[in-house]
Amino acid sequence: MEEILDFIDPVNKLAINEDIDFIDGQYGHSMKIYEADFPDLSDVDIVIIGIPEMRGTGNNRASKNSPDAVRKQLYKLHTWHPDLTIADIGNIKRGAQLNDTYFALQKTLEELIRQNKTVVLIGGSHDLTLAQYNAYKGMNQIIEATCMDAFIDLKNESNIRNENFLLEMLTGEPNMIKHYNHIGFQSYFVHPRLIETMDKLRFDCFRVGRVKEQIEEMEPVIRNSQLVSFDVSSLKNSAAPSNLFSTNGFNGEESCILSQYSGMSTQLTSFGIYGFDASLDQNELTAKQIAQMIWYFIDGQSKKRNEAALSESGHYIEYHTFFAEVETLFLQNKKTKRWWMQMPDKKFIPCSINDYLTASNNEMPERWLRTQERG
Repeated sequence: MEEILDFIDPVNKLAINEDIDFIDGQYGHSMKIYEADFPDLSDVDIVIIGIPEMRGTGNNRASKNSPDAVRKQLYKLHTWHPDLTIADIGNIKRGAQLNDTYFALQKTLEELIRQNKTVVLIGGSHDLTLAQYNAYKGMNQIIEATCMDAFIDLKNESNIRNENFLLEMLTGEPNMIKHYNHIGFQSYFVHPRLIETMDKLRFDCFRVGRVKEQIEEMEPVIRNSQLVSFDVSSLKNSAAPSNLFSTNGFNGEESCILSQYSGMSTQLTSFGIYGFDASLDQNELTAKQIAQMIWYFIDGQSKKRNEAALSESGHYIEYHTFFAEVETLFLQNKKTKRWWMQMPDKKFIPCSINDYLTASNNEMPERWLRTQERG
């Protein structure tokens, strides 16, 4: 891990005004924290990193202390997951230029992922997702990615990195995106033709209203993602006062559910929460919300340990069904209750009970069709 030390500043307890003694059971007591000596990460499952970088918004005056504001709330929370070891290794240093910060984040992530760590990133502007993706690109890993955002940051006409970074991520060469999901866009912020373009590329985009109506349908969407990126703009202002974009969006509970689903993914190796500016927060409510989202992500990481490999047939209930003259096998995990659907190539994809019920009524599940179209 020595190669990443040049990119990291240790946690400054004074910066988060934490002069209290945490009690047994609180994260501030149980977590390995890089203050003076870099911790041994050999037995660590989850690594937390802050990224105090907001230049991607075009506003250099934005708060650079946002990760510490989240830490202040996270350290107070109680852990219910003794099966997981967590370390907070501090903040990525801000480079002389924005691209320097990208490089530092990319190289740090690459090293941690190679060491089989799951990384939680506390940003920082949403364009840092590009550096998050570049870590996989640097390792030649083809991935599925999921972003949760009120906007779709593909504005070719904008010079603001925070508004156009998806262009490079989704269209740059060589491209390592096998599939992309966008969860929670708000229609009035997105040009209709953009959604048409995403559909032609066979990317899946879910309007915030649809997600709120059937949020459980998002778990299979996220399940195969290696990278998840959550922009605070997808939260309604009442749940995240620092978000000045919209009064609509996910509430606090929904954001925690989506974070838990992210943690439950057996494929996921990095989870970033971006778009938080502590200088715009009220009564530290957004920081508290993000801290609780991280708690639920960790809860999901604990729950995923009950997910047996699909080859372990004794852990699954099998359901054979036909629709449109297609024979399909569904599997349901006996412990987690999660569903899988077999495709014509005999591979299984994540699905929900609604896909099984649709197939049982001799109708083609939309998830099955979309997967077939992508080939």
